[in-house]
Amino acid sequence: MTKEQQNVVRFAPSPTGPLHIGSVRTALFNFLYARKNSAKFILRLEDTDTERSKREFEEDILSGFEWLGIYYDELYKQSERTEIYQEYIKKLIDSGCAYVSEEPSGERQSVIRFKNPNKSIRFEDIIRGEVSFDTTELGDFVIAKSENEPLYNLAVVVDDKEMGVTHIIRGEDHISNTPRQILILEALGVERPFYAHIPMILAPDRSKMSKRYGTVSITEYQKQGFLPEAILNYLALLGWNPGGEKEVFKTEELIDLFDINRVQKGGAIFSTEKLRWFNSEHIKLLSKEERDTKLMNFLKSRKNDLPEGLYELIQESESLREAICERTEVFEDVIGLASEGEYDYLLSSPEIDPEKINWKDTPSEQTRSHLDKLIDLLESLDSYEKPEFIKNAVWEYATEKGRGEVLWPMRVALSGKEQSLDPFTIASVLGKLKTVERLKKAKKNI
Repeated sequence: MTKEQQNVVRFAPSPTGPLHIGSVRTALFNFLYARKNSAKFILRLEDTDTERSKREFEEDILSGFEWLGIYYDELYKQSERTEIYQEYIKKLIDSGCAYVSEEPSGERQSVIRFKNPNKSIRFEDIIRGEVSFDTTELGDFVIAKSENEPLYNLAVVVDDKEMGVTHIIRGEDHISNTPRQILILEALGVERPFYAHIPMILAPDRSKMSKRYGTVSITEYQKQGFLPEAILNYLALLGWNPGGEKEVFKTEELIDLFDINRVQKGGAIFSTEKLRWFNSEHIKLLSKEERDTKLMNFLKSRKNDLPEGLYELIQESESLREAICERTEVFEDVIGLASEGEYDYLLSSPEIDPEKINWKDTPSEQTRSHLDKLIDLLESLDSYEKPEFIKNAVWEYATEKGRGEVLWPMRVALSGKEQSLDPFTIASVLGKLKTVERLKKAKKNI
């Protein structure tokens, strides 16, 4: 490889199922390497398995890339490259490196096998160090069902050669394919690329990631309201560490810091709880406008899952949107909380339990007195636009008399709950008329 030659990496999924979280991590490492090293990044859809490859899965991969912001430089489909594979199959047969094999049993009477030279193969893996295989046990392996039907190992080698791939960054589950592919490369007189086999993403019990441990499809994470930046951030740190204590990175920072040589050998444990934490941190990084747009776009897509009127209320109230985002790790949490009745008190006046409204052992007469003062203070307040306005109006009095004694009955009067949004936010969402009405109603019920 000459110094002038541009490095080329590729991500080559088979469109036989939804885009998996593990596949996204592999694509991400290729993407980060390419952008860091000014390399070309190729997306190659390996769709030669006509029975299992589906158009819907191809679209899922492409839309997943677009949503995540993983952009590629070139796109190829193996199903459109049959003539190229035919040329290489013929070349291997003509050179004696492959032959048509008459099969004594099986679905086909004949296949095309690679003539194995039965040699030891060694290669230097960027992550795993030196790896060696005795290829004798592979026998003369099948590389095509016919001259028109190449199998995986042949098609991969041909594509990598034709596309000038210099670095193959893929999951360690592919390492067993490497000796076959190197034998084919050598038979074609092609220079070896560099190999980097990254560790698998593992479930908490260190088994292979599967639906048993929750969501594995990237589309599902999108539907749940995760931010793509948070997913990329978390996946980048599964098996790779830039050094230092910092964990939250924007994609541009990951590109600047990425070093394939720092990828670890051991499998990385996937944690949904940790991913949710990353998502909450990335929500905090958004500007108010970005946050509101993303939240409302998500809620619009799930409007039918919300109580009637809640979507419109969130859309109208900046205070409510801000409070929701402060308490939310993933936007779908809003759906879950709403289904549990968390926001019902914003839509209709709650029933007040007289036993709950007094703070600890505070006498009822004293609570009524505090509610009277709150009513006076809040009736004289001009603007309810921001929770801070309401807080400023009552804070001095609450501090003087005891915040628990004053603010606890205020919360219960407005929400009917012992745990809810803070009373200042609730009042801001309700407005003056409803806030004062609820305080007066609670006072009568004591």
